[in-house]
Amino acid sequence: MKKERSLAGRLLQYGAMMLFVHLASGCSDKAPPPPPPADTAQTGNAVVSAAAPIADAKLVLAFGDSLYAGYNLDQDKGLAPVLEQALNRRGMKVRVVNAGVSGDTTAAGLARLAFTLDGLPRKPDLMLVGLGGNDMLRGLSPKETRANLGAILSEAKRRGIKVMLTGMLASPNMGPDYAAAFNPIYSDLAKRYDAPLYPFMLDGVIGKRSLQLPDGIHPNDKGVTVIVGKLAPVVAGALKP
Repeated sequence: MKKERSLAGRLLQYGAMMLFVHLASGCSDKAPPPPPPADTAQTGNAVVSAAAPIADAKLVLAFGDSLYAGYNLDQDKGLAPVLEQALNRRGMKVRVVNAGVSGDTTAAGLARLAFTLDGLPRKPDLMLVGLGGNDMLRGLSPKETRANLGAILSEAKRRGIKVMLTGMLASPNMGPDYAAAFNPIYSDLAKRYDAPLYPFMLDGVIGKRSLQLPDGIHPNDKGVTVIVGKLAPVVAGALKP
């Protein structure tokens, strides 16, 4: 019971601080940028040469929002580079491409999906999808979130790309009805599309100030290390034939 109260307290802080971050940052849906030049792949904040991935390396696309983009972190401290290092330490040849865009909703992600995939040097072996947090912050309909994520997974399936979902939870201030509609989205879609699922992207970081940026929600470099420590084994399993 004590553990449940502690989790509820951390999620309450999560809800309050996520709302604060959303209002303070003034994030808004962005029109997708123009397609990248033919010889490069523009993926969120990164531009990757078409020849960059090692020929015999697994290619992982990290397609998400600020939690993927490495919000307010040095370029080598975000999720993609730290995850790549962790997988390489496991003896796997893996290249992780950062396609995280801060402020993205599921609709914005769906809008940029095609040109992101088309701009890559080759089809990824795995696409991590981490979107929906900004939908929740804005109180967007969970039906829309579910439909957009479903469309992303459907397009990936059409292209023969394996997908892994990283989930999000609705903050308590959204109310029980919203949470009841929002929280099952990730597990339901994971089952429908036979996709591996990492249930809660911020697991192990929420409520721990030493692992967070001053905004009280985004992970700092130590927080990213904690997340990757939990996430990397799941990604490694998903990359196995």
